[in-house]
Amino acid sequence: MTQFITREEPPPNAPRGFALWELGFRPFYLLASIFAALSIGLWAIQFSGLVGLPYLRGPAWHAHEMLFGFTLAVITGFLFTAGRNWTGQPTPTGLPLAALALVWIAGRMLVLTPFGWAAAVVNTAFTLSVALALARPLAAAGNRRNYFFVALLLLMAAAQMTFHLEQLGVVHWPAWAGAGLGLGAVLIIMAVMAGRVIPMFTNNGVPGAGARSSTWLERISIGLLVALLVADALRQQGWMTAVLALATALAHLARWLLWKPWKTLGVPLVWVLHAAYLWIPIHLALRGFADLGWLPASAAIHALTVGAAGGLIIGMMTRTARGHTARPLRASRMDLACYALVLAAAPVRVLLPLAAPGLTVQAVLGSAVLWSGGFALYAVAYGPLLMRQRLDGKPG
Repeated sequence: MTQFITREEPPPNAPRGFALWELGFRPFYLLASIFAALSIGLWAIQFSGLVGLPYLRGPAWHAHEMLFGFTLAVITGFLFTAGRNWTGQPTPTGLPLAALALVWIAGRMLVLTPFGWAAAVVNTAFTLSVALALARPLAAAGNRRNYFFVALLLLMAAAQMTFHLEQLGVVHWPAWAGAGLGLGAVLIIMAVMAGRVIPMFTNNGVPGAGARSSTWLERISIGLLVALLVADALRQQGWMTAVLALATALAHLARWLLWKPWKTLGVPLVWVLHAAYLWIPIHLALRGFADLGWLPASAAIHALTVGAAGGLIIGMMTRTARGHTARPLRASRMDLACYALVLAAAPVRVLLPLAAPGLTVQAVLGSAVLWSGGFALYAVAYGPLLMRQRLDGKPG
């Protein structure tokens, strides 16, 4: 039986105070969803040639904004929220959290201006600030298990500055080198967090599901992703990286099967995460074929960004927003619509151009309508919840 809420209204005595700055997920989930809807829509219109005035200065900047703008905002909101749970220590709230949100907004505006150095400084400063804000509670609690998140954020800051220096002509790396390193770091963050939460959410949401993890497979699957990231940092590409990517795809497919995805079909808050994670082995397989020259690299990139990242993000943003605002952990009809739209965007963007290259522009436009629609619905449905206090009146 499918678990979802037909109508959702807060109790009459529910707290109504303004709470946007009480915990990291609140402003950054809201900003990310609004930005996802607007940025992808504008980029698709530019890509199609329907407008003469460009929104961004090319595909590299589109990648930058989706990676270091949208995805990093969601990661920030999630890590600030999870970091408090991991450590029992405070993460940014109130004025410091609002200041970080303003820096993020400034970064999104500066990339549209001729002030390249200002954009580089502000965007990199944001990522470094997030790393520092997470490092403090982890260090105070001695939570060494999660130090690697700080290391990955620092890697993203380095990748982001590299990207800006590429665009400013200061360094002469390939145009996608910085974005590629950042994307590799995000892939590792997604894989690690998925390995922690998807089996747990599966067993909690589907009694008797029997989702499990294998210690050796966890180490191999994450280790192979790290090896791919190192290969990218060394600018390696060819049959060796293709074999590595295909082996990594098999490891992550085996990992996914251990989580028993077929047992979650009646629980939307869980199956959306399984459906999204499947795009990671698909991405890795496409990456291997692209390194052999059999497929365009864009297919692999969009399998990861639209399919895996988009699906995991919409799934986690709905579930964690529900949990941290003390609402039932059951999907609403609006949630189901968000899932359907965002998940449908991936095959349209990835598979349609492979099957019919002449329909690439139509695929980009169709996928953008689906993606933007899904995140716009999230902003409309969850915006009021993110700005109001928890139903149980607790802080956070």
